[in-house]
Amino acid sequence: MKQIHSNVFTFRGSHYDFGVMQGERLKHTPLFAYQQKQKQRNRRRFTVDPADAFRMFRSYHPGIYEELTGLSDALGLSIEETLMDYSGFQQEWRINSGCSIVTGNDFLARNYDYHPKTYEGRFLLYQPSEPDYFATIGPSQRILGRIDGMNEKGLTIGYNFVHQRFPEEGFICNMLTRILLETCSTTEEAVEKLTEMPHRHSFNYVINDAEGIRRVVEGSPRGTAVKEAYYSTNHYDVLTKENRHHLVDSNRRFDIIKAHHKEDMDADEGFRLLNDPDYDVFSDSYRNWAGTIHTSVYKPKELKMGFSIGNQQPAEVDFGSWLKGENLPFNQFTGSLETDVRIPYMGE
Repeated sequence: MKQIHSNVFTFRGSHYDFGVMQGERLKHTPLFAYQQKQKQRNRRRFTVDPADAFRMFRSYHPGIYEELTGLSDALGLSIEETLMDYSGFQQEWRINSGCSIVTGNDFLARNYDYHPKTYEGRFLLYQPSEPDYFATIGPSQRILGRIDGMNEKGLTIGYNFVHQRFPEEGFICNMLTRILLETCSTTEEAVEKLTEMPHRHSFNYVINDAEGIRRVVEGSPRGTAVKEAYYSTNHYDVLTKENRHHLVDSNRRFDIIKAHHKEDMDADEGFRLLNDPDYDVFSDSYRNWAGTIHTSVYKPKELKMGFSIGNQQPAEVDFGSWLKGENLPFNQFTGSLETDVRIPYMGE
């Protein structure tokens, strides 16, 4: 058993200043040292043309380019290096996760299943000062991206890995999620934008909003498909030719969720379905890149959420109160994982 934590950062201001704050908080940490150590391997696998990245962000979210500039200045890196490391455009890394998502009329619950060495231990609440963007809450991935999240309008999003074969020019999953959360207010808007944006890899994107309108977008570099669905694992139902050959565990978790899902289930029931080991959706397969690191449950109508590291009751966050100017009563989530693997962001 290993004790781990996730630090909570809050910020209100411009995207550039947000980038500077994150860079200042990042640059003297074990996480940054580890990320810099991984650079050379990434350089051999892919490149990012700064002009292409600028064009993409100008089209879909100019504010994040400003945030990247602030991050670059604070870290003392060139903008080219920062784009390579943190832009979420054209990026690559090993993915073999087993995430599960279930929704109800008033919640979205999600297990983030991956290898602990990839975890960043960062959780963000951000309220942009620019009028064109919405405030958001959620855990980070590659600093600027979001693993899952909710915005001030009650839009909630999570994703499931399908495969990363045959990548094409586009954004990776966590940056697509960040862009949607800051620029869309409803499921309909998010679906429309997600079907327009270029996808680097193949993922399911599960979306719910304050009206309880739920959709799953099967997103691939070669096209998208939209379906009305209330839960998702790691395979496609429509774009089936994109699926991997080995789907036993994805189908197993899907069947468990299907058997227990009820249209009138509430957020607590959704959380237990994913986090209680008795249901056999929660996983401790950390060495196989498929262990449950955190479980999030978002409540769009209330603008509240619960967050749990490992298997335990979730800590509640009142996002609505924070939006009104109240400070959070804590600055860290803590939990434990049944593993002995080294976790770089903790200095191991």
